[in-house]
Amino acid sequence: QVQLVEDGGGSVQAGGSLRLSCVASGYTYATNSMGWFRQAPGKEREGVAAIDSRGRTNYADSVKGRFTISQDNAKNTLYLQMNSLKAEDTAMYYCAADRKLYGGDWSLQAGKYAWWGQGTQVTVSS
Repeated sequence: QVQLVEDGGGSVQAGGSLRLSCVASGYTYATNSMGWFRQAPGKEREGVAAIDSRGRTNYADSVKGRFTISQDNAKNTLYLQMNSLKAEDTAMYYCAADRKLYGGDWSLQAGKYAWWGQGTQVTVSS
């Protein structure tokens, strides 16, 4: 089992920045894919960014050039730096992990991930 705890959400005006963090504990050595997902009210959960154990990253088109995913393996922490935030970025953001190595579009599919955090709310006002 892997436990994930997100932090860093909040309210910000459009154009602003936030950095989300996700601390992993438990069998963290078993994780090969980690990602950030978000879900707005009335919408399906969507993949935002993902990173694998080889450091390869993948982003949703809607956030490319604005968001950056990174990880600090020594701290077992995953980050999501969000810049130039827009009102449409408002959602609950979730950290996820899985033991399998996913590449390309598969890395942004929520159904591929076994372990999930509780989420952190991001609200962007225009």
